[in-house]
Amino acid sequence: MPDFRPADSFRSPRFAQPATFMRLPHTRELPGLDAALLGIPFDGGTSYRTGSRFGPRDIRQNSSLIRPYNPVLQVSPFDVLRVADVGDVDVNPINIEDTYGRVEQAVVDVLNAGVVPVCVGGDHSLSLPILRAVNRKHGPVGMVHFDSHQDMWEEYFGNKYFHGTPFRRAVEEKLLDTKRVIQIGIRGPVYADSDFDFARKHGIRWVTAPQVAQEGLDWIREQMLVVRGGPVYLSFDIDGVDPAFAPGTGTPEVGGLTSREALELVRALVGVQLVGADVVEVSPPYDQAGITSMLAANILFEILSVMAATRLQQRQDSRRSTGKP
Repeated sequence: MPDFRPADSFRSPRFAQPATFMRLPHTRELPGLDAALLGIPFDGGTSYRTGSRFGPRDIRQNSSLIRPYNPVLQVSPFDVLRVADVGDVDVNPINIEDTYGRVEQAVVDVLNAGVVPVCVGGDHSLSLPILRAVNRKHGPVGMVHFDSHQDMWEEYFGNKYFHGTPFRRAVEEKLLDTKRVIQIGIRGPVYADSDFDFARKHGIRWVTAPQVAQEGLDWIREQMLVVRGGPVYLSFDIDGVDPAFAPGTGTPEVGGLTSREALELVRALVGVQLVGADVVEVSPPYDQAGITSMLAANILFEILSVMAATRLQQRQDSRRSTGKP
């Protein structure tokens, strides 16, 4: 069995070798993996600033500094999980619906191999085909969604598919268990109060960025408990974080989460059954010194750490239930 660990930085400097996520092995062979890092370089669903098609490449480049042990969660994810970078989906840069088919099939292949897809966009429209694939495996799932926008508009210039509609379509297609969905970091001006009607109608819970600041992280963690009780998908739009910490994105909104808050809230998902995840909307042309890509890479590391810590927790619970030491 290959050793699915990052390259040893005491033997190979971080700036050497082809750029994979955290310098993990690159492979197209899915059997034997626990999680697969899958790039989706597409921004054809963007309505304002483009460039997120370059996100996967830049995030890989800026992930090389991350060390393999997580001292907060006290876990080395690559000691627990077999993780590899499986490259990118070959998208169709001028056709969103063709791209959706390609993405869905790529994620289905990952899931059918018994592997958890950890996807890197690309714009947020890509969450829809990923969720379609996840639904084929797990049925309707709960979701934790970090974002400044709910992404539940009806259409844009007559188009049903763009980065402002994926979760409206996901609800309509019954891909989500709406009783186990929470959106965190919502903020900024909208067109009217009626923009929130769809979420209200379907009982979707959301937490605004001002609430995060006023109520504190412990209160937010309690709200996140709503997703437990079944498989959960995690979608992290980098614009959920304030542009002071993440300027390189297509639709920035002021007054958002800090990078520290974002990391803490992802860590709160230990114990949740994550069956897929994405980190999206990193636009390197608008980044400064790579800080947005660096944050996205660290969020991905935290997601893998959460998955590993959850597995260790499940092992300990199993030993207790059987009376084994």
